[in-house]
Amino acid sequence: MIPASRTPFVIGNWKMNLSERWAVALLDDLLPAIAGAPEVDVGVAPAFPCLRAAADRIAGTPVQLGAQNAHWEDKGAFTGEVSPRMLAELGVGFVILGHSERRNIFGETDERVARKVAAVRRHAMVPVLCVGEQEGERDAGRTLDVVERQLRIGLSEIRPADGAEIVVAYEPVWAIGTGRSATPAQAQEVHRMIREQLASMFSPRLAGTTRILYGGSVTPASAPALLSLPEIDGALVGGASLDAEAFAGIVAAAR
Repeated sequence: MIPASRTPFVIGNWKMNLSERWAVALLDDLLPAIAGAPEVDVGVAPAFPCLRAAADRIAGTPVQLGAQNAHWEDKGAFTGEVSPRMLAELGVGFVILGHSERRNIFGETDERVARKVAAVRRHAMVPVLCVGEQEGERDAGRTLDVVERQLRIGLSEIRPADGAEIVVAYEPVWAIGTGRSATPAQAQEVHRMIREQLASMFSPRLAGTTRILYGGSVTPASAPALLSLPEIDGALVGGASLDAEAFAGIVAAAR
């Protein structure tokens, strides 16, 4: 289980990429490349069909296994969905929830994300709650309002005691997969607000130990400036996580 501390955490979100064979090949390249970074927690979130192969390959290593989504029910007539119970039985330790692609392409609401967060916690896995504004919302000066709403509703169904076992990832939607990244000042402002909201919702102690990651076109070039900021505790990495050398460079920056 992810410790309730602010040890840097770098997650590779592989999205809908890689077969079992190529997932294992990527891990074969990645594991030796990050072996010299014990001060950083590293996780990978493969596509569902690759979870077993990835779990077998990282067994006995420090790399943590994550999933990219989960349903809020343990079982039932939900064709095409995967339950948190199934993921827990596979050895999944964390689940990415509320990613902008889930919200914007598949229509997930804040309320549905909240149910998923609660379900993942119920099975002793760590929810990685994604929050972030779209370009029009930033241009309209609504960034902080949008992120606060997503955060408060997304965590509304967990008890305060559960808050120590969450991770929040701020991902400005306009920066995901575009090659653009928020400036360090922009990211720091939102991360500071998230921590203040966590203190208000739960407690200052909990806010001080919750890890808040940045996501949005993170690369080895942009990572050092972002990850050096006091309120940024790691990265949720998309495209660059499919390249072992690039991902290892981001891990090194987090260290």
